[in-house]
Amino acid sequence: MIPYKTIIELDRASKQPVYIQLTNQFIGLIKTRTLPPNTKLPGSRTLADLIGLHRKTVIACYEELAMQGWVVSIPQKGTFVHKNIPILQQRDWTKSVSVEAQNRANFTFKSDPILEREFPQDVVEDCIYLNDGISDERLTPVKELSMIYRKIANKKNTFKYLNYGTTYGNPELRETLVCYLNETRGLNIAIDNIMIIRGSQMGMFLASQLLTEDQDYVIVGETNYSAIDTLFEYAKANILRVKVDEHGLDVKAIERLCEKYTIKAVYTTPHHHHPTTVTLCAKRRMHLLNLAKAYRFAVLEDDYDYDFHYNHAPILPLASHDNHGNVIYIGSICKTVAPAFRVGYLIAPKEFVEECAKLRRFIDRQGDAILELTVAQFIKEGSLDRHIKKVVKIYKERRDLFCALLKQELGNYMTFDVPKGGMALWVTLNKAYSWEVVTKVAKTQKLIISEWHRYDVADIKHNAIRIGFSSYNETEARAFVNRLKKTMTIIDKQKKE
Repeated sequence: MIPYKTIIELDRASKQPVYIQLTNQFIGLIKTRTLPPNTKLPGSRTLADLIGLHRKTVIACYEELAMQGWVVSIPQKGTFVHKNIPILQQRDWTKSVSVEAQNRANFTFKSDPILEREFPQDVVEDCIYLNDGISDERLTPVKELSMIYRKIANKKNTFKYLNYGTTYGNPELRETLVCYLNETRGLNIAIDNIMIIRGSQMGMFLASQLLTEDQDYVIVGETNYSAIDTLFEYAKANILRVKVDEHGLDVKAIERLCEKYTIKAVYTTPHHHHPTTVTLCAKRRMHLLNLAKAYRFAVLEDDYDYDFHYNHAPILPLASHDNHGNVIYIGSICKTVAPAFRVGYLIAPKEFVEECAKLRRFIDRQGDAILELTVAQFIKEGSLDRHIKKVVKIYKERRDLFCALLKQELGNYMTFDVPKGGMALWVTLNKAYSWEVVTKVAKTQKLIISEWHRYDVADIKHNAIRIGFSSYNETEARAFVNRLKKTMTIIDKQKKE
């Protein structure tokens, strides 16, 4: 007879119900063949007496086992282990084997090296992390946003927003953004031209999947936002590159490529080119739109930092001049408010928006309706504009300080132009040094520079990277520059040895 009293162990302090614990232990005994097929289980009273449980607990266990198909109950005869349960091929579950099972899949799947990135996954205390221009989350108007969120969540009619909604996004936020963007960015759109997305990255994924088929041609800058390169490569498109100078993308080079290839899309960040921060000049903007009309390609306009300008008024996006339905305009509040607020927008001709909404259904059924309502109210109350005005002032001060510190302490090692807007600098290292070496030595100074090589995907060896300044307060900016200066001093010493 099976020694149930000794092999069954129950934890009465556990949050898991006792009958479930008992059920799981019986399943384990059946799987290991300690209880072979057709084995008769003790009667409920007998087992209850053996292990000190109430009979109803044992009955609940047997019912659960029967419902899951591990046992069958035969009237007048008893409860038996199911006769047709296959033998589970057991392994020696030592610790090392268990770790392997957790880490390695016993099935095949696609693994695309295109998607590999080397960003740090954990933040180490006392380290400073170089970023390429992100907002300071400490400036997020959390109190104001949370008050709006609570107010909306407590309304009686809020329950209707907790069910499945449209893949286009909350209608109130769409209407609000139509008004706001028409007023602030010179657009001329209706609600059918906009869908809400979870940040600009989702918009670019949707667009890249719908714009290109296998081996279609797209154009980007020689220096470019590396994520869009990845998205186009993942979509199996052929990427053609044009130079970027102080006036932005070389549009004449784009025209020459259009004469040779059938171009499906041109990606651009015209306000502040990513990563170099230069602005696409007016002449090239109009030329690009004329080319888009003539050659019938899409202009994928990523306006990721429209709100951050320090020396002049913001330049209106390409979408504000588009009269022929060529521009797909993507933006978000993630950079403006905080990265965690995954609310953005994709603006395009109605039929393209409709197709994006269809595709979005299968990767992200819908957004956070309550958050979207919160953002709508945040905009309508004027709070977004007030927040932008506040952070622009702070970021301008941080830009000025960061640039002054770099020139003063590291002017012999690197050069850069003071950006007119945005949240980052484009810093070129003296040719006697390399970012590869700087990255390794900087790590010893607890300064982490990740994926420096992604700023030169075309391998033109410009020896420059993008360094964000907006997320560092004065103390952090001084510490950053100090650690970078120590890094360069160590490298100089190594060169002499």
